[in-house]
Amino acid sequence: MRTLILPLLLVSTATTATAQTKPSISVDTLKTVTKELSSDTYEGRAPTTPAEEKTVAYIVDRFKAAGLKPGNGGSWFQNVPMVEITGRNVAPLSFTGGKTPISLAYRTDMVAGTYRVVPAIDLRNSPVVFVGYGINAPEKGWNDYAGVDVKGKTVVILVNDPDWETMTLDGPFEGRAMTYYGRWTYKYEEAARQGAAAAIIVHQTNPAAYPWAVVQSSWTGPQLELDEKGDHMDQSQMIGWVQEAAAQKLFASAGKDFATLSAAAKQQGFKAIPLGLTMSAHFDNAIKRQASKNVIGVLPGTTKPDDYVMYTAHWDHLGRCDAVDGDDICNGALDNASGVAGLVAIAEAQAKAGPAKRSMAFMAVTAEESGLLGSRYYAEHPIYPLDHTVGGVNMDVLNVGGAARDFVLTGAGKSEIEDLVKPFVAAAGRTIGVEEHPEGGGYYRSDHFSFAKLGVPMLDGGSGSDLIAGGKAAGEAARKDYVAHRYHKPQDEYDPSWDWSGAVADLDIYYGLGRKLAEDTTLWPNWYPTAEFRAIRDKSRAGAQ
Repeated sequence: MRTLILPLLLVSTATTATAQTKPSISVDTLKTVTKELSSDTYEGRAPTTPAEEKTVAYIVDRFKAAGLKPGNGGSWFQNVPMVEITGRNVAPLSFTGGKTPISLAYRTDMVAGTYRVVPAIDLRNSPVVFVGYGINAPEKGWNDYAGVDVKGKTVVILVNDPDWETMTLDGPFEGRAMTYYGRWTYKYEEAARQGAAAAIIVHQTNPAAYPWAVVQSSWTGPQLELDEKGDHMDQSQMIGWVQEAAAQKLFASAGKDFATLSAAAKQQGFKAIPLGLTMSAHFDNAIKRQASKNVIGVLPGTTKPDDYVMYTAHWDHLGRCDAVDGDDICNGALDNASGVAGLVAIAEAQAKAGPAKRSMAFMAVTAEESGLLGSRYYAEHPIYPLDHTVGGVNMDVLNVGGAARDFVLTGAGKSEIEDLVKPFVAAAGRTIGVEEHPEGGGYYRSDHFSFAKLGVPMLDGGSGSDLIAGGKAAGEAARKDYVAHRYHKPQDEYDPSWDWSGAVADLDIYYGLGRKLAEDTTLWPNWYPTAEFRAIRDKSRAGAQ
């Protein structure tokens, strides 16, 4: 982790400017917007459903009231072409060739789906290969696919990175901090590049950083992808997850020990192992093509209106999901009605302060829960050129557990935007904390990552677990409770007893950082030289005027 110390002059300038001009963040806005968007009326805000129309219309109304202008040539919307695929008649995954036949039931033992836009998936007797962590990283001298041909085969993959259990940030894959190689999205991408017919990830709660219930609710029902030329026929026919206990039975049937092979997969030079089994799968697909919407408003700049500072938050959630105690609406109050509320509250404050030299854009993006699709589409089809996008802030789940002493940067050590935010953290009397659960790969799991991949640095940070009331013990207990009982479940509902002081403190910092970027036209934050996104930013900015 790299830490840079900024000159005292920058600290003084940032503190003075915000102290003189900053309007207050409206707690009433935070409460009202979060409560409204997470009510049952919005049915969990699933994209391309009737609930989307209500959601985006409400956001537009709030943007207008805040004082923003339409952000896309007179329109509040950017259409995002989507294809919805709903698996039906999902047969159990059947494995033969081992000591005993194995049949894995949908939802309880496994989930299965596809990126391919086809009416049905029918895989017959696909040979099964265990490929460890499914990583091909030439720059690290690591290739789990070396020496094995998996074309037309089914690969079984471990979640996270090989060194995820390391307690430090040292290791071939940054130790405890998950890299993009550890994300499920990467593992499916690489399996497809290798020609695998099916890719199955073994779910383990600790390295995945969430329980099976999250997989179950997220991977059943309608699944969204960008509607692109070719219908994703370059992807594996089937993708999915299996429970760890199911994987253990599967390996035992093959005469292998799951724990032993999992340990071997952590070592460099691991060789993929054919299990001597074949897998068959079948399910039908209902296909619907329909555009979803990113909502974007802008506060035009005065002297550099063609330079943009971005604020983003995703408006979508899971919609109707697996029922718990009779409730089948995943309301997504914290995830991410609260983030949209923060977006609106900052828009109100920035508008009250008046236009800055640069323009400030506020975008509520769609389909984050489906793999960052709305932000990915924007980044690949930007309304505002990325070489004129200075940077910004992404908000995904606000702190409603009370004020925190610390402010944690997710994926710290990547960009200069981290150094620009530190004076605002210090001015608030807070400290920069260490990310306590980097194994969760938070940096790669929200919409700032879509911008990062194309060179634009966006802040992802907020309250840590060191709460003023109760300290780290209280903060960690609250985090665990949320992940276990509410995250991606119907229980993520609005609570009038929430303490918004921590959210306001974080939003004050987001406001100050955005204002600094918008007023100081000499600032063009870049990635650190060692960051994986530095080259694309340098290339982009080299041609900017």
